[in-house]
Amino acid sequence: MKDNITITYLDNKTINVPKDTRIIDIYDIIEKDINRNIIGVKIENEIVDMYTKIKKDTYLDFFDTNTIDGYKMYQAGLKFVLEVALNKVFGNHIEITFNHSIMRGIHVRVISDKIISDSDITTIKREMDNIISANKEISKLVVLKKEACNYYKKTNILEKAYNIHNEINEFVTLYKLEDKINYFYMEMPARTGVLNKYDLVNLDNNELVLLFPTLQESSSVPTYVHYQKVIDVFRKEKEWLNNIGVPFVYQINQKVMDGNISDIIRMAEVNYDNKLFDTAKNIISRKVKYVMISGPSSSGKTTTTKKLSLTLEALGIKTLTISVDDYFKNRDDSPKNPDGTYNFECLEAIDVETLNKDLKDLILGKEVLLPIYNFKSGKREYQKNPTKLDNNAIILMEGLHCLNDNLTPEISKKDKYLIYLSPFMPINIDRHNYISTTDLRLIRRMIRDNRTRGYDVSKTIDYWQSVRNGEEKYIFPYLDRADVILNTALVYELGVLKVFAEPILYSVLDTSPYYEEARRLIKFLSSYFPITSEYVSNNSVLREFIGGSIFE
Repeated sequence: MKDNITITYLDNKTINVPKDTRIIDIYDIIEKDINRNIIGVKIENEIVDMYTKIKKDTYLDFFDTNTIDGYKMYQAGLKFVLEVALNKVFGNHIEITFNHSIMRGIHVRVISDKIISDSDITTIKREMDNIISANKEISKLVVLKKEACNYYKKTNILEKAYNIHNEINEFVTLYKLEDKINYFYMEMPARTGVLNKYDLVNLDNNELVLLFPTLQESSSVPTYVHYQKVIDVFRKEKEWLNNIGVPFVYQINQKVMDGNISDIIRMAEVNYDNKLFDTAKNIISRKVKYVMISGPSSSGKTTTTKKLSLTLEALGIKTLTISVDDYFKNRDDSPKNPDGTYNFECLEAIDVETLNKDLKDLILGKEVLLPIYNFKSGKREYQKNPTKLDNNAIILMEGLHCLNDNLTPEISKKDKYLIYLSPFMPINIDRHNYISTTDLRLIRRMIRDNRTRGYDVSKTIDYWQSVRNGEEKYIFPYLDRADVILNTALVYELGVLKVFAEPILYSVLDTSPYYEEARRLIKFLSSYFPITSEYVSNNSVLREFIGGSIFE
């Protein structure tokens, strides 16, 4: 019998170790060779527990926080450390909820009679540092589903008990750090020592922000930028969910089981339309001439712009919708990236001079021949007939740079109303697991890409990071300039998206570099019961992604 096995790692380096050696012990031996902040490991492209014993010759693919998998694991591990640190500082009676993502961090609420002060933040961070520097083990517990349900019922965390009850597997995975047990829908770091970059910011009313490195900049923690309007949107939407009795996903699932999901769908659509109506009234009261609409990929800009146009028209205001993309420079004149590829995301790719001239001429009542950009030829073409506006008309303009005043330098700020769109999902899976805005947008996009372009999931995920980099550079820095932030998420939508997303996610082969990301999204969607799309109206923003929209 072979007593030693060969471990291959990092550019085909090898090491011989005894059979049944744990991966974590192998890593301790070769750590200096790897010289990276390793957070996890894959075997045959699948993430495995670092405490797994290796029984045969194996290639270990260690990964760090520069990968999607590592980035997600880092967040989950840091959340666990914060929870444990809070309980150590203030006792187990204190409760913590992770409400939603926020720019470069997580919005956290501490539920306690005690008001968290700045000095308390210092104490909490000191305890977090102690936990991290001690490099404590985060152990994996595989337990019977019934036992896990009973545990969460006993600790009065009922939404977690319901979620586990709805699992199809007989066993579930929990994690333990010191005396705290929790789960985060993904593999966790083996030890806390890797979680050594973070910050904690104190807001008012026991609200905190947990910051961590981003995929774009993994070597440092970003400086916190406060976007009160984003927090207000989440708060208002969560209040609405509490009022209708569905703050958690399991309650949506209950509506599915009871046959009442169509009522939730209708309420969600009415809530969405009410926000558009309020925005339209505000636009009219401001007596602006231009409504500038921006938002990240898959935020529902097309449908929202068209519905807002109809709402304004219903209130007696004529509108004209213009896409900034139609003012792209001809491809031969477009700026290029250092690698020689065209950069269509930067402001310099837009013919700003012509755009501003057309916008001013239209409002002055002049006839304008509007362009239509031909993406196949890479050239601007023009409509056959000129466009002329009525005196009271408003121009709606949608595009990546619409919040940036440098797009419309010749238009007075008082004549512009700026709108930022994003699907901020207010419902939580449970108190410690929120629904990521980025994940929701990615799922929307992969469904639309597959339906309209025939893309497989891997292609969408591969391009996604480039999309995210553009958003970080060209949209998010201007978010605070928006007059209003519109939430385009629908509380029920992930149940509908699940029906469309699961088949294409399962199609990702285990040889794909995005296999684990696809499996993570499948696990994430498992929290939702499937919802038929037959109840979704043909003017819903959701139809922009699943098809069947009257606006297509």
